Amino acid sequence: MNQEKDSRAIVHTISTGGKFLRNNLDFLLTGSGAEARMFGLSLGSDKQLIDHHTRVDHLAPNCISHEAYKGIFDDNSHGVFNGKIFVHLDAQKTQAYQQNNNLVLSEKAIIDTKPQLEIFADDVKCSHGCTIGQLDEDALFYLRARGIPIKEAKALLMLAFANDAIADIQHPSLRAKLSELIGLNLGVDMSSAF
Repeated sequence: MNQEKDSRAIVHTISTGGKFLRNNLDFLLTGSGAEARMFGLSLGSDKQLIDHHTRVDHLAPNCISHEAYKGIFDDNSHGVFNGKIFVHLDAQKTQAYQQNNNLVLSEKAIIDTKPQLEIFADDVKCSHGCTIGQLDEDALFYLRARGIPIKEAKALLMLAFANDAIADIQHPSLRAKLSELIGLNLGVDMSSAF
């Protein structure tokens, strides 16, 4: 996507189902003041491979890019995040953020994550990172101690983790429908859980 002066693009990618999924997003921020926001959520199970590749080229000054990708992987699933941000010499005052957070629910699930920054300008604010972890046992204990069954407690924690990927969606009915679908993909119909 070629973004010109003061343009704004917001992309949400929800990846679930299918044996192999690959998403490629390429942004060229060619005009001053352009803004690109990318949010992704992967829900992997069985032997699925979910593969996200992003590239953002900051070519003009005063541009913003924001990438926040999350993944929940179970069974023998495999998640890939390969994100590249290039801040070119003329792209002063760039703000770039890139984060990939993952939950691994089984010992056989695999995560490959590679957030990357290449910065050639000297007046920028840029950060990138990744995490791979498991469900918080203390939070799970807290929910269980309040009578919430284990399956629903795990689903609530996963849903809270996943909902960050859709929190920015401006249409409430679409956001609610996606939250419901995410809950169903995580194994719990949240409308009848309690």
